Amino acid sequence: MIRPYVLADTNWKHLKDERVELAVLPWGATEAHNYHLPYATDNFQAEAMATEAAKIAWEKGSKVVVLPTIPFGVNTGQKDIYLDINLNPSTQLTILKDIVTVLNTQGIYKLLIFNGHGGNNFKPLVRELGLQFPNMFISFCFFPQIFDKSAYFDEAGDHADEMETSLMLYLRPDLVLPKKEWGNGAAKKFRIKAFSEGWVWAERQWSKVSKDTGIGNPEHATTAKGERYFIAICEKVALLFIELSNADIEDLYE
Repeated sequence: MIRPYVLADTNWKHLKDERVELAVLPWGATEAHNYHLPYATDNFQAEAMATEAAKIAWEKGSKVVVLPTIPFGVNTGQKDIYLDINLNPSTQLTILKDIVTVLNTQGIYKLLIFNGHGGNNFKPLVRELGLQFPNMFISFCFFPQIFDKSAYFDEAGDHADEMETSLMLYLRPDLVLPKKEWGNGAAKKFRIKAFSEGWVWAERQWSKVSKDTGIGNPEHATTAKGERYFIAICEKVALLFIELSNADIEDLYE
């Protein structure tokens, strides 16, 4: 079935007379996710969430279109993890600038980057693009920050953990290895206390931090948890899509 809110699905017959208000760009990564999850985990999650949220928004009359997912992210800290593919932030900026140029030229002035990968940091890129394209409204979100994950999952983590494993058990169970293959996601922390306290930052060298490339124990992951979390995320994001679609970018503040 053709989904008119998904650019990869739709066609010129539909779009030649359409007026899109909001473009959504899912952005993920290609990287190892413990032993048991696929390299494209971030892409599957971001694309599925953006698409489902767009469906809800479209059915409520919002003119939103989901662009094809960018499958590579910033993986500079994982350069020695086999076939983790890196895009430097400067490369991301170039890609974004080209996309924004097209949208701006064609009168689509709202772009939301739907981020599925923790290594991507779009804030400085959005700042720079905002200076170059003053009539564009560019924003981004990172879905794991939408809710307190402790309300949905038992174990904390931030990579191939209980949350991501539950989502993939729901979205793509065919790509999740049997539970006996799962690593425990044990991870080392910096010896210097300030880094763990969060007020100092340095990039983690992934191969020195985690044996199985996971950070966070996936043991208690279930399909039901993944479904509940996915539905909650999509419903919340759909409201954002609707508000952005309806927003007057010249009158955003109250």
